[in-house]
Amino acid sequence: MAGVADLVDHFRAACENAAIASDVWRGKGDGKAADGAAVEAMRSTFDRVPFDGRVAIGEGERDEAPMLWIGEPLGNMQGHPEALKVDIAVDPLECTNNCATNSPNSIAVLAAAPRGDLLHAPDCYMDKIAAGSDLDGEISLDAEVEWNLQQVASVLDKPISEVKVVALDRERHAQLFSEVKAAGAQLHLMPDGDISAAIWAAEPDGPYDLLLGIGAAPEGVITATALRGLGGVFEGRLVFRSDSERERAENMVGGDLERLWKADELCRSSDSVFVATGVCPGYLPGVEHLDEGIKTTSQVIDVASGDSQRIETIHR
Repeated sequence: MAGVADLVDHFRAACENAAIASDVWRGKGDGKAADGAAVEAMRSTFDRVPFDGRVAIGEGERDEAPMLWIGEPLGNMQGHPEALKVDIAVDPLECTNNCATNSPNSIAVLAAAPRGDLLHAPDCYMDKIAAGSDLDGEISLDAEVEWNLQQVASVLDKPISEVKVVALDRERHAQLFSEVKAAGAQLHLMPDGDISAAIWAAEPDGPYDLLLGIGAAPEGVITATALRGLGGVFEGRLVFRSDSERERAENMVGGDLERLWKADELCRSSDSVFVATGVCPGYLPGVEHLDEGIKTTSQVIDVASGDSQRIETIHR
């Protein structure tokens, strides 16, 4: 019987086409135009995919940007009794501002799972911790920052001064930054892109040992899918800036809004995939224009097998 992973080439095509479309606007200062181009390219690709798809997690509501809206039907087998029913968590252009300024780590990205197996995450914030497989069971979002850093140093057999922590460069992280520095660890700041940062922290040859801090909740679900496949650590807890955000979250995820979500609770099925295609160079190489065509580089992670591939494609 066909599963989500059998559609992975279609999902990769959706990300590749979104990356190529947004690349037209790369460095031109118009993030919304780049985002809109990515959305439309991804939507038109999904229209040709043989499945009964649905956007479980979409982007754009926070800033009224173009979006693949939550609940939007995808695929050309809507309502077909034998169609594979799939939920998609998607950001057609992660790091929109980075694309506008041609800065690193802008990507087209999605996670796909059987219907109902991705947390229907509200468009609020999420406090996160992420790391590689060596730290599974050794660190926790519930623990103090210093304790987590000591655990990382102990497990990875290095002094705390060599532990590399990555976080988004945000004023809300002032206390976190102070604690990391007080513990003696290295602090590396990224302007945007905590999906990229978390994968970098989880991969054995990545430049960081640990991701900490608050980012967007929808990206947390996408990240959790990737890290399930990589065997890494991911935990998150929803963070609310207003009563209206809290009320919306309660309607979407139910009662316990303070709970700690682990990767296999955010992405509940092993028949899931993560796909990302680079737009601007960074965690992945960006879109490249060559004599023989347009080159894209994608990462595809199959959660069931743990297989992670980087795939280069020339589009003629």
